[in-house]
Amino acid sequence: MKNVKKIAVAIILFVAATGFVNAQSKTAHINVQQLLSEMPEMKAAQAELKKLQETYKADIESSMTELKNKYTQYSNEATSKSEEENQKRAVELQGFEKNIQEAEQAAVQEMQKKQQELFAPISDKAKQAIEKVAAAQGFEYVIDASPGLSLIVAKGQDLLPAVKQELGF
Repeated sequence: MKNVKKIAVAIILFVAATGFVNAQSKTAHINVQQLLSEMPEMKAAQAELKKLQETYKADIESSMTELKNKYTQYSNEATSKSEEENQKRAVELQGFEKNIQEAEQAAVQEMQKKQQELFAPISDKAKQAIEKVAAAQGFEYVIDASPGLSLIVAKGQDLLPAVKQELGF
């Protein structure tokens, strides 16, 4: 009877220890923002966005200069024009100003759309590389260690070097 109790206690301890070991998951961390910022594709996408932004900015500045020139011209000619003509010109200037504001809003929307279009495949590529490295190294959880995302302790393995190697840079 004494031996049965010892065997039962041993089995219970073995099962508990095995369960405890299995309950511990392998966890790693990676600074996704740093990874993305160092990817060559991201640098190229950011350069493309900057070029597009400069194009929009130049167009809007050109329109603003044209508006200022018309405003100055109309102000100088106001005394020699009729009240009706001056009112038409004021309405014209207001319409021109409205068109510039609409162009600015459209530019912002186009920039956001282009950013999403460019960044989504890069983000997906990074995610796939992280998943591949995590699976190869046996990690069940990978935590994003980017600043501001509430990771307080990062004592686990950092996957950034391995993922960068996987991506070829």
